[in-house]
Amino acid sequence: MIPAERQKKILNLIQQKSIASISELTDLLNVSHMTIRRDIQKLEDDGKVVSVSGGVQLLERLSVEPTHDDKSQLFQPQKEAIGIYAAQMIPPNHTIYLDAGTTTLAIAHQLVDRSDLLIITNDFAIADFLMKYGKSELIHIGGSVNKSNRSSVGELAAQFLRNLSIDIAFISTSSWNLKGLTTPNENKIPVKKAIIQSSTKNVLVSDSSKYGKVATFLLFGLNTFDYIICDKELIEYAQDAINEMEVELILV
Repeated sequence: MIPAERQKKILNLIQQKSIASISELTDLLNVSHMTIRRDIQKLEDDGKVVSVSGGVQLLERLSVEPTHDDKSQLFQPQKEAIGIYAAQMIPPNHTIYLDAGTTTLAIAHQLVDRSDLLIITNDFAIADFLMKYGKSELIHIGGSVNKSNRSSVGELAAQFLRNLSIDIAFISTSSWNLKGLTTPNENKIPVKKAIIQSSTKNVLVSDSSKYGKVATFLLFGLNTFDYIICDKELIEYAQDAINEMEVELILV
């Protein structure tokens, strides 16, 4: 059986069951573990499946992003650890961007005693927190309002960002895999792309629960980033694949 046939059988099985173990696939196809792992790698590189411990499962499709309130209750220790590390990366007197999200809000929590920064954000929760407690200069970019996400989106927000020069952008996501970042919200596309264009250094900050999810609109590949900061629960296969890219993976 040629690789394409095996991969089709693997995908058909996973579509029926959602998840399959390596042992199950080796028995089904009568091939070695190494052969199955190569097939899974090809399917994952194509953005069709995601590796899990001991097996493989379908990518989880994200049709609607969770609200800010929902996200704020999830994976708090991981987000705090990411926030601490990210804040330590910021040299004195830098202009930084904090993308909308609860992980970037965790970064903001670590910056309250810094007075040397210019902090730019499209997130109303971040802006509100830093207005109350922060010492650094603050800019909110404005634009159309996404109420559930508490952020500014759309072309007006993107136009503002294109006129800026940002030293470091910390970018969040609700769904990513080895193909890159995706979003179910079309209005986020111009803002995310404008951030990348306006920043000298780009950092993806995401806990491992977001990995293996996919949404309708592909934003950009992982090689867009200089750094990816994630927690240590990120699956080993993803770690290995990212380490082969020109991206520095930091696990906290």
